Order: sequence, then structure tokens, then C-alpha cells
Amino acid sequence: MSKAQTIERAPEPRRTALLTAVVRQLEAQAVDDALDLFAVLMANRLISPARRASERERLAMLPQLEKAARILAKASKILTEELDLVAEHDADLDVAALWAAVEEAVPRTAVAGAMATVEALVPEDDGSAEAAMREKLALRYNTVRPFLALLGESDALGAAPAGRRLLKAVRRLPALSRRRVKDRPLLPREVDAELVPAMWKRPVFSNTKLPQGAVDRDAYVVCVLEQLHRALNRRDVFAAPSNRWADPRARLLDGPRWEAMRADVLAGLSLTEDAAEHLAQLTRGLDAAWRQMADRLAEAGDDAKVEVVVPEGGGRARLSVDKIGAVGEPESLTWLKTTTEAMLPRIDLPDLLFEVHSWTGFLDSFGHVSDRRTRMEGLLVSLVALLVSQSCNIGLTPVIDPESKALTRSRLSHVDQNYVRADTLAAANAALIAAQSRIELAQMWGGGLLASVDGLRFVVPVKSINTGPSPKYYGYKRGVTWLNAVNDQVAGIGAMVVRGTPRDSLYTLDTLLNLDGGVKPEMVATDNASYSDMAFGLYKMLGFRFAPRFRDLADQRFWRADLTDGEEPAAGYGPLEDVACNKVNLERIATHWPAMLRVAGSLITNQVRAYDLLRMFGREGHPTPLGAAFAEYGRIDKTMHLLALVDPMDDTYRRLMNRQLTVQESRHRLARAICHGGRGQIRQAYREGQEDQLAALGLVLNAVVLWNTRYLDAAVAQLRAAGHDIKDEDVARLSPLKDRHINFLGRYLFNTRPARRTAACAHCATRTQSSTWTTKNRTRTRGLSLACDAESACPRRSVSWRIAPSGDVPSAHCSPTTGAD
Repeated sequence: MSKAQTIERAPEPRRTALLTAVVRQLEAQAVDDALDLFAVLMANRLISPARRASERERLAMLPQLEKAARILAKASKILTEELDLVAEHDADLDVAALWAAVEEAVPRTAVAGAMATVEALVPEDDGSAEAAMREKLALRYNTVRPFLALLGESDALGAAPAGRRLLKAVRRLPALSRRRVKDRPLLPREVDAELVPAMWKRPVFSNTKLPQGAVDRDAYVVCVLEQLHRALNRRDVFAAPSNRWADPRARLLDGPRWEAMRADVLAGLSLTEDAAEHLAQLTRGLDAAWRQMADRLAEAGDDAKVEVVVPEGGGRARLSVDKIGAVGEPESLTWLKTTTEAMLPRIDLPDLLFEVHSWTGFLDSFGHVSDRRTRMEGLLVSLVALLVSQSCNIGLTPVIDPESKALTRSRLSHVDQNYVRADTLAAANAALIAAQSRIELAQMWGGGLLASVDGLRFVVPVKSINTGPSPKYYGYKRGVTWLNAVNDQVAGIGAMVVRGTPRDSLYTLDTLLNLDGGVKPEMVATDNASYSDMAFGLYKMLGFRFAPRFRDLADQRFWRADLTDGEEPAAGYGPLEDVACNKVNLERIATHWPAMLRVAGSLITNQVRAYDLLRMFGREGHPTPLGAAFAEYGRIDKTMHLLALVDPMDDTYRRLMNRQLTVQESRHRLARAICHGGRGQIRQAYREGQEDQLAALGLVLNAVVLWNTRYLDAAVAQLRAAGHDIKDEDVARLSPLKDRHINFLGRYLFNTRPARRTAACAHCATRTQSSTWTTKNRTRTRGLSLACDAESACPRRSVSWRIAPSGDVPSAHCSPTTGAD
């Protein structure tokens, strides 16, 4: 967003272009905010309260219904027994005798009363609970009335073919809201009855308080708005201009644009072959996986960790998998963890950030919004103070120092507005990710090709439209979810902030398509309830192995596929034949293959959000033809993932997933430790403020992980140089997610006069850099733990340790030659 002064100084026609762009962007933001507010209003102020009120009313009726049901059950039992006797003896039916037998147990008046109660409390139509909820929802007309003019008279809304009829009805809502229905009742011919679903017919057309044949205007308006809410989520109705509610179909690559980049995009996704050849490769791989599973199941015999279970009396066969136990921790690993953790130097968070900057220069990524080169003194100090303030969630007051020009409130506010923003935070994070990947210890943890995505939830106690309710996580308040991706080198490679606690699968793909840095992961692990067949298809087409941890494997369906024409048909899979009973529809995939490629190309080039496409393709459990094609395609990869999970002899795949998800959870614990202020609640009311603060938290979290990794790497090198036998498998299980040696609390001190010197490395006679920082009340010097060539591991660091003779507990001390504290 350009500043007013920049636009004013710009020459024509650049000034007009800038002004137009700014106005267009502001208009899009206003439309997004209005529709966000409408979505929050419908979900939280109408639908949820109406559902709760309906459930309370039905629960209050439950005792009456139970009493009536018991009476009718007694009468029915006697009637059934008497009718069975009549049929058994081929006798004539004596109605009087039948009633006499019933009245011996239940009076006839009680039976009639019970029938009346059941008819009143349990209507004949299906979905009576939903209909009762709609009756409560219709009472909230006055809550939505202020929105009717905005929605009905705005030119921002548009519709796809499936939403045009609904949008036409929305256009008529302002006139209906102005109508005095007491004087002139609304008639059925004046509304669109096709838009009224069965659950709404009773409150709309059968309100007993209105004249015979009149339509309940309030119920009809709320009914249309509920349909609009659903259509907006499916993008059958969309907005323009808009960033979050736009039509994803219009953003898909098509025509000359798609043809121009088609070859390069498909080559990058390894989808250059035609549909038949591609599907042939996938079906051969799936067939081989099934055969291998059957062979390994037979080979394992009684020692197999999985068995085929067929329910008694028939039913769908399923696989029962043994739970995997925790891997034992040898004494050597316990000693290594204790020793290296004690060797980590104590440090304050600001000092840690300065030290990491001296290694990576990540703070240099914070450039001015105008792209001009800055000459500001003490900019690094101001940036570190802001990062500490935002990541620790403590506000500016604890880091302000009126005696220091770099730490005054006006300076920090200026730097925050002009230097700290989404693109600079992402660039700084990319520098940390690259530095983490070059450390030998991090390379032992993994190559960055495995990642996990999970959400960390924060309560937002202030009023904001970018929050959502969730009693499980937020209690009576509302909150946001910080969805972040972490690779197997324990680096946070990307994140996004979403409202409330939505299904993760709707957002994980967007997170992975907008990474800050690092290599592209090949496998992505997620937690429970983060999957769908359609998501599997999109992940597969974009080059990811989607690996969610299923809550209950027994409930999952396994799929098989016929081999393509010209090849031998797939033979049976032995004991797995009953499990592989679902068949993938390859013809559906082949029919929609060109459109699927176009969708994949649009996603990988960031033309459209995966969230919008998944909502549009899914249509609330009724997928579109293209969505169904993605689901069929995803079932192949889903089955490959399931077969790897239930391997009867080897649980390496499952352990790999679980280990990465454990890393993610431990990283969340460290994030909570850093974000300690304000009871860990985010008090930013606006989306941009929430995103910037949590991005700063992710950046500081990566800096802490990098610092710990470098010093753990140095500690391992020192131990090996001292003659200790350190096993590589033990080193690979060390974790940089430690924080007991880092001070996040108290008064924060920042270096104000940075100076640098060099010290000779006694190990290889090259030069290693260290820094001296003068703070408010003391001067400290710390070596930078740099390797001699900044890449290899130098066992002689500027901070050294002396290992106790017993070899059990280290005694850390400062190197007398470096002056490190």
C-alpha cells in the first residue's frame, strides 16, 4: 500500500495508476471485511444460537417423549403377542378382546394421550430436528436486517450458474425488508419456493400466527441468507473485487496463458505423460503394493503386526493394526542428552538474536517499505527490540528505553510501520532456514524432504472478525489458529493464520504452496481429521506424499484399480481380497484429466487458493464432477499410504510420521514458552496485526532453534574431541527444542555500540569472528560458534567446556582466552 506522500510526489501517469491501485485494493479489503462479518454473523450469531436453543427445547421434551414411548411400547408388545396367537391358531380377530388385553396393562386413554404426545413431538417429516432449529433461526430476523441493503443492493456480488437464482432472490431482500407485512401479507407467488428446502417449508409456509396461505417474510429472508452463506462458502456466489471471496474459476489458468506455461509447469510437476500412461504407472504401483502386502503378511505369519478381521455375521472386512510402542532410550543417549543440554551456555533472548544475526545477517532482510537504502543508526537494535516485543507478547513498554534513541517509542513505532511486514519477515526467515540446513547436526536429522503441518491455537480476547469460537480450545472466548509447517531439520518453513479451528486439510496445502524457504518437502505428515480423498488427489498432483495420521485405521476404506488395457489383469490378493473390495473409477479420472492439470498448474503458480477450490469442489459432501475426479485420483495415493502404515513387518513408516509430528508438538511447546506475555493471548484485533505478530514469533522461534542447533553441534564436536565415543544414532535423536538456558523474562538489554574483533582458531589457525556488546550496565563478549570456514564443524569454539572426570555431568566454564561470559 503506497503512502499518500508517495502518490502525491509521483509523476503522471504513474500517480493515477498508483491511486487507482490503492482505491481498488481498499475496495477489495472493504468487501472482504463485510463478507467476513456476514459469515461470522451467520455462523455465530444465528446458526449456533438457534441450534443450541432447539437442542435445549428438545431435551426439555425428552421426559414427555420417554413416558409416551414406554406406554406405547407396553401396548405394542401386548398387541404383537395377541396378533401372533391369532395367527398361530388361525382364529378370528376379536377387536374387543384385543382392547381388553391391552387395557389390562395400559388404559386406552393413556394410549391415546401417548400417541398425541409422539405426534406433537416427533413430526412425520424427516429431519424434524433441523426443521425445529430453522424455526428458532427465523426468530433472529432483526439480527440480519441491517445487512439486507448491503447484500441486496451491492454490485460486488456475482454468481456462477449454480448461484444465479439465489442471487436474484438476494436482490429482492431489501424490498421485502421494507414491506409492511402486517398490512399486506406476503403471498407464495411473490417468493421463490424452489429456494426453500424441506427443513424450511414449515417455518416459511406454515406459520399458524399468519393468515391462511401467507408466507412468513422473516423466515423466508433468513432462509435465503442461510442459502447465501452456504453458496458463498462454495463460491457459487462470489465477490469482485475481493481477495478472500473471489471466484476461483476466474483465476484458473486458461486459454493462451495456460498454453504458454503449460509445458514448464507440467515438467516441474513431473506430469508430462498423457493420462493413460500416467494412470498405468499408478495402477501398476498400486497393484505391486497390494501384492507386496499380501506376501509380507504371509511371511510374517503369527508375528504379523496386522491381521484381517471379518465381523461375525458378515460385514466389511477391516485391518486390525497393533499399536506401536515407544522406542527405548539407551543409556548412551540419556547421557548425551543430559551432557549436551548442560553444556549449552545461558543467554538472554536479545543476545541470542544479535548472535544469530552475526552468523546469518537475517536482520538485513528488513528493508524500508519504499525500497530506499536506510541510514538510520541503531536499526538492528530497534528490530531486535520489536521482535522480542512481538514474539514474547509483552508490548513495547518493557523494551522502551528513553535514554537510547533506538529504543524510544517513536523510533520503535516508525520501524514497526516501515520495516516489519509480511515480505521482510518471510525473507528473514528464509535466511534462517538456509543457515539451519547447512549445519551437520541438522543434516543428520533429515534432508528437509519430510515436513509436518499442524495448528497452534491462540485465544483472542478482543473483538475481531478474524476469530472463531471453539469451546474446546478457547472456552467462552474466540481465537485463531496459527497453522505452521516444520521440516525434519526442525525449521519452520511456512505459516498462515486462520480463523477459529477449521479443518486443517482446507489450509495445509496453501501453507505448503507459500513457503518462506527451504527445499520443497516430498512427504507431509498431519494429525487426525486433516484428510479427505480430494485432498489426497490435490497433494499427489502437486508432488507431495500426503501422510495424515488416522484416528482409527479400521474405519478406512482401501482401494484397488484394474490394470490398463493390454496388460494382464490383477490376480487376487490372497487374505487381503476382502479388504481390497473398493475399485477406483479410472475412466472418471481420464475424462477430467485436462481440467485437473489446469487446476494443478493454477495452484502451483499461486493463481488461486487451494482452500477455495476444496470448498468449491466439495460442495458440503456432494462433490462436483471435477471434485469427484480428484477424489478418485486421491484414492490411489491414499491406499498406498494406508498400506505403508499397516506394513505387517516394518513400522518404520509409521514411526517416521509420528516422530515428525512429535517434533511439531515440541516446537509448539517452545513457542508457548516464548509467547508468555498476556497469558499467551493474542490481542491484535486485525488480521494483518495477527499475521505479523505470529510471523515474528515464528522468526524468533527459528532463531532459537538455529542457536541451539549450532551449540549442540559444537558440544558434540567437543565431546568427540575429548575422546568420548558418540554414536551417530544417538546424535540424530538430539533435539534443539530446549529453552531452560534461555532467558525470555525480566528486563531486556540491547547492545547499543556493536564492535567486532577477530580471534585465532587454535584448531586450524584460521580466523573466527566474535563480538563485543556494550549494554546499559555491563560489557560482554561472546564467540560466535562459527566454524573456521562457516560450513564445517570446528571442535575448538570460542566457548569451551570441561567434562567431569566421571563423564556423567559436564562442568561448563568460560574459555579464558575468549572472555565469553
